[in-house]
Amino acid sequence: MPIIETKKLTKKFEKMIAVDTLNLQINEGEIFGLLGPNGAGKTTTLLMLVTLKPPTSGTATINGFDIIKQPDKVRKSIGIVFQDPSSDEILTGYENLKLHGWLYDMPSDLREERIKEVLDLVELTDRKDDRVKKYSGGMRRRLELARGLMHHPKILFLDEPTLGLDPQSREHIWKYIERLAKEKNMTIIITTHYMEEADKLCDRLAIIDKGKIVVLGAPKQLKKDLGGDIIRLKANALDLDALKKLSYIKDISSCEGEVCLTLEDASSHLQEILNVVGKIESVEIRSPTLDDVFLHYTGRAMREGTPEGSWAEKMMHASEKT
Repeated sequence: MPIIETKKLTKKFEKMIAVDTLNLQINEGEIFGLLGPNGAGKTTTLLMLVTLKPPTSGTATINGFDIIKQPDKVRKSIGIVFQDPSSDEILTGYENLKLHGWLYDMPSDLREERIKEVLDLVELTDRKDDRVKKYSGGMRRRLELARGLMHHPKILFLDEPTLGLDPQSREHIWKYIERLAKEKNMTIIITTHYMEEADKLCDRLAIIDKGKIVVLGAPKQLKKDLGGDIIRLKANALDLDALKKLSYIKDISSCEGEVCLTLEDASSHLQEILNVVGKIESVEIRSPTLDDVFLHYTGRAMREGTPEGSWAEKMMHASEKT
């Protein structure tokens, strides 16, 4: 039985469908990613799963408990690290964790034991008595990760866990996430729009766009399913009809004014392709990435994100009215 299962989970804001009939099964001990641009519905999905937003229709079970009928039992099974910082800057790191222990009604001995344990895990023991306002961004994220682990949850939800962090801090957070999944058999759900993060951490991921799952699978398999290498061409004019006649080219797509070709063994076919294309400005050969997967299934590159004033902004304004 999956530790998390959603059944036609849907969230609407007025006429806007933020999450559209989501069906997912997530296994115990899995690092599962919800990957998509801003406004895709990732955070709304997470908020429903942790019982902070009621679904418009459908439901989900977390650790065997229904999010609508048994929200208290769901909350006891999970830990959450939100996208926006929520630690009290005036308190020390230790005091923030102690307060969290009080909220979960932990006996004092157990609370102190867990505080020491999680501070050691995220390497903040030597800074536990400093006020949080003196912490760097990476240290704050590590403290919030520690707080989410205080009560030994079976499932940990991380909403954009490394947003805004420098590369070194991101690597540290990734290390802790991998360690938790491996050593504690913890199920970890990550929302992210960072391709590298999803590729490195996730056993499986669902790519979400405009509230729908467009494809689901292991990152390695999703890239393999594209069918070979990518040749990216830039030229003033390309004869696409001529390229389409080459039987070994499996897919042709437009990417930011350039053309991307998907094919097996690109290097052996490159010269013939160049002869067909003629004069070009640049050419690049590489293996597929998750950005290519997103482009293949949605028709646009992930890094284009969501333009200001469109899907993300409309959904944000709609949510403020509910």
